[in-house]
Amino acid sequence: MSANDHLQFISHQYSGQLPGPRLIVTGAVHGNETCGTTAIRRVLAMLDEGSLLIRRGSLTLVPVTNPLAYAKGERAGERNLNRNLFPQEAPQDFEDRIANWLCPLLARHDVLLDLHSFNAHSEPFVMVGPRNNDGPLEPFRHEQQERALARRLGVRRFVDGWLRTYGAGVQRRLRQQSELQTVLRYGMGTTEYMRSTGGYALTLECGQHDDPQAPEVGYRAILNTLAFLGLIDGPAPEAIAAEQMEALSMAAVVDKQHADDVFSRPWASFDPVRAGEQIGVRADGSVELAAFDGRILFPDAAAGANCEWYYLCRSNPDF
Repeated sequence: MSANDHLQFISHQYSGQLPGPRLIVTGAVHGNETCGTTAIRRVLAMLDEGSLLIRRGSLTLVPVTNPLAYAKGERAGERNLNRNLFPQEAPQDFEDRIANWLCPLLARHDVLLDLHSFNAHSEPFVMVGPRNNDGPLEPFRHEQQERALARRLGVRRFVDGWLRTYGAGVQRRLRQQSELQTVLRYGMGTTEYMRSTGGYALTLECGQHDDPQAPEVGYRAILNTLAFLGLIDGPAPEAIAAEQMEALSMAAVVDKQHADDVFSRPWASFDPVRAGEQIGVRADGSVELAAFDGRILFPDAAAGANCEWYYLCRSNPDF
């Protein structure tokens, strides 16, 4: 018997009397990101007291997706659940066992809203998937529905291009092309897995971990999603106006080549950069410069050699 055998996986399902979409909302995929848990539990209370009623389709709520990480108050239990998310015939760690429960659960739904938070002080944003395509990396056919929902969550900042950009970095690092698909699996998380089953999915980063407004962002997003999909009665939320949006596409990933590569200053996600602006200094003394005008994303000062150091994204007027 292992030390984690007392933990269990819990979901709550509510079904309406009329047909409609099947929505799943997840929180605490990372255990220190609790705003989604708070938001989901608020909605659960409303459903149980009868002040909110599912009329059409079904709603599944998962307040704590990773109970080990949540109990520890840390990002991961034994590894990052939001990478290499696939069913495992021979589970090696706790997150593998979560995947064997979570992946079939996701596959039974049409839409996923995954609630997260982040470390730096910045405004909420939503990560969206690719354009419709039949390519080998991330084939997809729900671009219009996914982006229409994204514009109704209640935030103004949108980012796409994660798996494409991550994959380009993986391909650059690999010496043997045969390894590519194996390593790309590491880039698959909840939303990527959901899209692979034929559904669509959004990751909503509700705010900084300790921001008291982050649970409110998540709560409003759940209600807006329920209304937009028609699961509850009431007016559908209006889409954010195009002129109010900040749409960005991840366009490049830059690796840390040596452990002694350092940033020139403590960068935070969405800090603006200008082409030619100094980002950092390499261990050999060479200067790392921004390749184009845009914003820095996911800078990781603690990254190891030959790992992602930072991403760059640029404006996406065609969102």
